[in-house]
Amino acid sequence: MQGRVFVIGLGLIGGSLALCIKKEHEYATVIGFDVNEKQRELAYKLGIINEQCYSIEEGAREADLILIATPVKEAELILEQLSCCVLKNDVIISDAGSTKGKIVEKSACLTRQGVTFIGGHPMAGSHKSGILAAKERLFENAFYLLTPTDDVQTEKVETLKRWLQGTRAKFLTLKPGEHDHITGIISHFPHIVAASLVHQARQADNGDKLVERLAAGGFRDITRIASSNPEMWRDILLHNKEVLLQLIKQWQLEMVQVEKMLLEEDGENILQYFQKAKQLRDSLPSKDRGAIPAFYDLFVDVPDYPGIISEITGYLAKERISITNIRILETREDIYGVLVISFQTDEDRLRAEKCIHHYTDYVTSYGL
Repeated sequence: MQGRVFVIGLGLIGGSLALCIKKEHEYATVIGFDVNEKQRELAYKLGIINEQCYSIEEGAREADLILIATPVKEAELILEQLSCCVLKNDVIISDAGSTKGKIVEKSACLTRQGVTFIGGHPMAGSHKSGILAAKERLFENAFYLLTPTDDVQTEKVETLKRWLQGTRAKFLTLKPGEHDHITGIISHFPHIVAASLVHQARQADNGDKLVERLAAGGFRDITRIASSNPEMWRDILLHNKEVLLQLIKQWQLEMVQVEKMLLEEDGENILQYFQKAKQLRDSLPSKDRGAIPAFYDLFVDVPDYPGIISEITGYLAKERISITNIRILETREDIYGVLVISFQTDEDRLRAEKCIHHYTDYVTSYGL
C-alpha cells in the first residue's frame, strides 16, 4: 500500500507498529511524533520512521492513516486536538490503548466531522519500554482487537487491517463495552490482585525482611505484573472504573465463599474448589498469546564460579537469541545455582535451551 502513516507516540508500541508498517509497505512513508524529542530523533536515526515532525498538526495534515500509541489519558487529548486539525477526507484514525469505551466516546468529536475512527488494542507488550525496545515481531500471533462503531464502513476496517497486516497479529472485532469487560477480567483486575498481594506481603513483614527473602521465588513470579508502569495502570483503572468496581464486588463474594469453607472446615468443598480451578487452568491454551504478556523462562543449573553468567549469556548472544530478563534464584558455595533467563517467545526459549546444551556439558536447563 502507498500513502502516509502518522504515528503519534514513539514508545514500544508506536515504534513496533511503525516497524511493521515500514517492512510490509515499502512504498509507504511513516512519519513519527513524540513529545519526547530524544525518542523522536532516535526513532528517525534508527530508521524506525521515515520522517519526524514537530507537531501533531504537521504530521496529521497529509496522513492517510493516523495511529495514536500513547497512554489512554493522553489519547483523549490527542483526539480533541485532531478534531481541530485539517485532515484528509478519507483518513483513518486508530489508537492502541488498553481501554476502549471512553476513547470511542471521545472520538465522537471526529466522527461528527465525517472522520473514521476505529478503536484498536494490540494485546502485546514487553518488560522493556521506549523506542529502543521496538520490534517487528512484537505483535506476531498476538490478538489485535478492533472496536469499530456501527456506523463505520466494513471496507474501512478492512483497509486498517491491510495497513496493519505486517504485525502478523490475529484481528478480532468487538464492541467497545465488550472489549472493556473482557480485558477487565483477564488483564486489568489481575493487575489489581497482583499489586494487592505485594502490599499484603509488605504489611506482613515483621521487620526482619524474612517475608521479603522467602518471596523471592514463586511469589515473585506470580506477582510479576505488579511491576508494570504505575502511571499507565492508574489511567487504565480510571478509564475502566465501572467494570472493575463490578469485578471487585464479585471477588469479595468469592472470598466470602472461601472464608465460609475455612470456617466450616469443609475439606470436600475446598478440594473441589481447587480441582475445578486446576481443570480450568490446565484447559487454557498454552501457546496462544493473551492479554497479559507471557513469560517464557528457562531455568539453568550452573556451577558457582566467577564469569559463569557472562559465559552463558555470551553463548546466547553468539546465536543472536534475545533475552528480556535474567536473575539468580539461589547461589551458595559448593552447590549449583539457579539462573533464570526470560525470553519474549517460547521459540526463543527452546532455541536457548538447545544452544546451552550445545556449548556446555555441565549445566542442566529446564523450561517453564
